[in-house]
Amino acid sequence: MSADKIAPKISGNKNREKVTPASPIGVFDSGVGGLTVLRQIMQKLPHEDVIYLADTARIPYGGRSPQEIIKINNEIIPFLIEQGAKLIMMACGTSSAIAYPEVKDKYPIEMINLIDPGSRAAVEATRSGKIGIMATAGTINSGAFQQAIKGLDEKAQAEAIACPLFVPLIEGGFIEADETKRVAKEYLKPLLAAGIDTLILGCTHYPHLRKVLQKLAGKEVVLVDPAEEAVADTKKLLKFAGTLKSRGGQPRYEYFVTGPELHFQDLGSRLLGKPIVSVKQVKLPG
Repeated sequence: MSADKIAPKISGNKNREKVTPASPIGVFDSGVGGLTVLRQIMQKLPHEDVIYLADTARIPYGGRSPQEIIKINNEIIPFLIEQGAKLIMMACGTSSAIAYPEVKDKYPIEMINLIDPGSRAAVEATRSGKIGIMATAGTINSGAFQQAIKGLDEKAQAEAIACPLFVPLIEGGFIEADETKRVAKEYLKPLLAAGIDTLILGCTHYPHLRKVLQKLAGKEVVLVDPAEEAVADTKKLLKFAGTLKSRGGQPRYEYFVTGPELHFQDLGSRLLGKPIVSVKQVKLPG
C-alpha cells in the first residue's frame, strides 16, 4: 500500500486525535478464523495490543444475506471503536467482500479488508494467470475477489468455489479428520481441473487447513493467505499515520465473544498455539 493511497483517508480521519501508538488494533470474525490474522499480527507487529471479537453467536456468516452481514458489521465496528481501537481489521472474508464497501467511509477509523491484499498477492504469485478462490458462499456470490483480480490483471482467469462445510468442520475442531480431507478433496477437484497454479484461501478459517489443502493440491500450487499481505498493509498504514507501536512491554491481547466462552478459549488456544485466557462474553446491540 503506497503512501499516496493512504494519505487521503488518514488526513480525513476524525478519530485521529484520539489515537496513539498505544491504542489497540481491533480484529473481528465470526469465530476462530480470524486467529489466522491475529497470528500474522503477532509475527509482523509484535508490539501491538489487540482487541479480538469473535461473533460466535452468529457463526457462520457465509450463508447470510448481504443485508444481515452489513447489519452485523454495523454492530461490531462501534463496539471496537468504543474499546479504543485505532484501526479495524476485518478478519473475515465475507465481511470484507460484502460489508467493507458499505461501511468503510461511515466510521471515523481506518479499516483493512482482505479482498484487495489477497487478490494482489495472488496476481503477483501466479505464473499461468489461472487463480483459484476458495471462500464462503457469500464471498463467492459477491464476486469481490473475481472483480479485484480482473482489475489488477484483465487477462487473469479466476475460478471460484464456495466451501460451506469448511467453517463448521474447523469450528468443530476437525482440522485433520478424514471427513475434512474428503470434503477438501471434492472442493479442490474443479479448481485443479481448471489448471490453477495459485489458490486464494478467501476465508480466514481456511488457513487452519493449509497443510491439508497443500498436500491435496500439490506443491506446484501456491496457497495465498490474504492475512499476510493485509497485515503488511496495516504496518505501512500505521507507520505512515505515526500510530505504529514499535516498542514497549509485553503486548496485551483481549478476547471477546458473543457466544460461549469456553469453546472459543479451548479451540482457539489449540489453533493459535498460544493460551487464550480471560475471554469475555459481550452482547452487541441488535
